[in-house]
Amino acid sequence: MQSTILIFIDGVGIGKRDYENNPFFKYGFKTFTENFGEIPHLENQKLKCKNGFLFPVDAVMGVEGIPLSGTGQTSIFCGVNAPKMIGQHFGPYPYSTLVPTIKAKNIFHEFKKRRKKVAFVNAYPKQFFEYVNSGRRRLSVTTLSCLLSGIKLNKIAGLRSGNALAADIDNTRFVEKMNYKMKIISPQSAAKRFLRIGAKNHLTVFEIFHTDHHGHGRAVEYLEHTIKVLDEFLLYLTKNLTEEMTLIVCSDHGNFEDLSIKMHTKNPALGMVFGKNAESISKKIKKLYHIKSAIMEMYGWINSRS
Repeated sequence: MQSTILIFIDGVGIGKRDYENNPFFKYGFKTFTENFGEIPHLENQKLKCKNGFLFPVDAVMGVEGIPLSGTGQTSIFCGVNAPKMIGQHFGPYPYSTLVPTIKAKNIFHEFKKRRKKVAFVNAYPKQFFEYVNSGRRRLSVTTLSCLLSGIKLNKIAGLRSGNALAADIDNTRFVEKMNYKMKIISPQSAAKRFLRIGAKNHLTVFEIFHTDHHGHGRAVEYLEHTIKVLDEFLLYLTKNLTEEMTLIVCSDHGNFEDLSIKMHTKNPALGMVFGKNAESISKKIKKLYHIKSAIMEMYGWINSRS
């Protein structure tokens, strides 16, 4: 079975070669250096290696202003130029008039209606389900897409059974911040789990949002831990894909790559592809709204591209 594993990392762009304010240069990032020989920056945004490609993705998409998560993520997961549709960048949650588009065009729905196996591996704490059940719906695009498409959202039990992942990869925040009784796992163990789950599905999606939090100056005590865990996780994945797997890593806008400010940037969003269809996909993705169509074209499905 052809498997696509898609990792969405919130708020990561390609920034300056800055050893003080760009954490990829400050702390190092082996996923970049061991695969591509160097860390990407504004003067060198396109890199390639034996089984992968790194490239910039336009997050501005022809709309004035700073890119924001609601419209950026809608563009990624629905294949539309969301800021152009509403005339502005909007976030952190999707603009209300975009909800019908999210319901009709999100990538989970597209796979499900074609009877393909699709999964969202993130696990949520009890408080999240209480929030949703109260009727409030200020939700990220991924979460809203799953709820609108009938895709199962994992509870804490999924973490304990090895069938889900925490957004921070290793469970640290569930243990230290929310006092859940569970093991902190290694990033390599998390990656093995993700590959095992991914092998069972045509599309498996994982969302990491703490990078954007750090970019906004929040939870700075975890910043170095976050980047090191993310690095080990991604590095293991890039080195251990099966022949039928394609790994896509994408983001919605810049932020984390420039810690000198506590806001989003206009830097290109980070894009990476490894594995079976890496070269063809890397050539198709220029803007955020190309990501969904590139995935669908990989499966031979006709999908118009803007």
